[in-house]
Amino acid sequence: MLQFSSSIQEGIRMHRFIDEFMDNHTEVKKAKHRLYPHYGKYAAVIIDMYYDHILARNWSAFSPLNLDSFTTAAYKMLHSRRSIMPERSLATLDHMSTHDWLSGYAQMGGMQRAFIGLSRRARFDSKMENATLHLEEDYEKLKEEFKRYMPELMQELQVQFGPY
Repeated sequence: MLQFSSSIQEGIRMHRFIDEFMDNHTEVKKAKHRLYPHYGKYAAVIIDMYYDHILARNWSAFSPLNLDSFTTAAYKMLHSRRSIMPERSLATLDHMSTHDWLSGYAQMGGMQRAFIGLSRRARFDSKMENATLHLEEDYEKLKEEFKRYMPELMQELQVQFGPY
């Protein structure tokens, strides 16, 4: 990590903090527990993506930028740092930005495409191609859990990393 600039190191630390916070949060644990019988160890990845979907659908509640402006800026920033990215990440970035994965998470069709892609790359039978069905069936419960989780995450990020 030391080979990166201080701002990128901070971003890596923030990403790791979010992952750990999410893994240990009561609401997330409840959701993972419900999915575990269907997806095993992939339940954590699926919940992460479900929350990405709910965030994208409710973006204006969490950001002054609209989702399209944010994703355009995110792709531009990522492309500006291509020179420091691992070679294997570049094709993914190109596909991600060309097909606008970030905005696509706001739609069920985008989620379905993402889950199918992940299921193809999984080392074991993940059943992730079915994950959109559980998202639709459990949507209101997931949304309520997310509404309890997200403000706590945002508050902890402020404590740990300051205003963003």
